[in-house]
Amino acid sequence: MRAISTGSWPRLRLADLRWLSTLLAFVVMQVHAEGLPSLAPKLLPPEQAFRLSARALDASTIEARFDVADGYYLYRDKLRLTTDPVPSGKPLLPPGKPKHDAFFGDVDTYRGVVVVRVPLAKAAAGQTVTLHADSQGCADAGVCYPPNPQQLQLVLPASGGKPGEFVEAARKGWFK
Repeated sequence: MRAISTGSWPRLRLADLRWLSTLLAFVVMQVHAEGLPSLAPKLLPPEQAFRLSARALDASTIEARFDVADGYYLYRDKLRLTTDPVPSGKPLLPPGKPKHDAFFGDVDTYRGVVVVRVPLAKAAAGQTVTLHADSQGCADAGVCYPPNPQQLQLVLPASGGKPGEFVEAARKGWFK
């Protein structure tokens, strides 16, 4: 049996050991401060992934707009729009794009900008209407969100007047 000679092993100098110990200390501090790096994708909160805004076009029509972030999609059949105190008619949903979804099977989805017209029954100019929007969508990363209820208030414009300004749904959470 041959003895192992230490002459073939590289020798570390004191400066090398200091550098390695500093690097190791830095890594330990980072892991302690931030936790272990996650392999999970960074997901947007639902109100950012599916931003809702709306405006009153006139006293009988609301235009709702969903800005769906890149890498996300909304389910067409999970989109519900209602109003109060003025009742709304059936929303005019644009056609969606067919998709085979791992969660819901064959569905129609929306990406990008989605504009929906909501007819109003018996509304009066100057009246304030609350738009309730329920939606559900997913990220392409394979994560689906629970149903996302949002609401906003709109003032109906005067007859023959210009459409109202877009109003964004309030953001949830600690910071607005």
